Amino acid sequence: MARYTKQHAQAGLKESLPKLETLPNQFGGYTIKIIIPEYTSLCPRTHLPDAGTITIEYEPKNYFVELKSLKYYVLAYRDLGIFYENAVNRILKDFVKAVRPRWAIVRGEFNPRGGIKTIVEATFGRRKPSHTKK
Repeated sequence: MARYTKQHAQAGLKESLPKLETLPNQFGGYTIKIIIPEYTSLCPRTHLPDAGTITIEYEPKNYFVELKSLKYYVLAYRDLGIFYENAVNRILKDFVKAVRPRWAIVRGEFNPRGGIKTIVEATFGRRKPSHTKK
């Protein structure tokens, strides 16, 4: 197996990916949850495929993400060598840069490999508690 290097650690962080497009938001005070159950990428060290579910939850401010552009963005990871942790944090960084939400959470639940299931979560901003109506 290839030795772990600094290049492995940084793999996938600077490669060009399709642009996330946005649409103007018409409402306030609501959340959007997007579940992507067929996320795939490659391990930069072993080049074996990784798979899992990516969930993006956010409160839109002035814009929300256009889903077709998100689909193409996520599909671009298919041939990208990137570790789980880097993928989740890069998705959050790119998403926040494009959408500029009030807050966002990106959660990656990766399929078990070698008997280990990994869940990685990255957050931006602070989610405000929802008020219950009586």
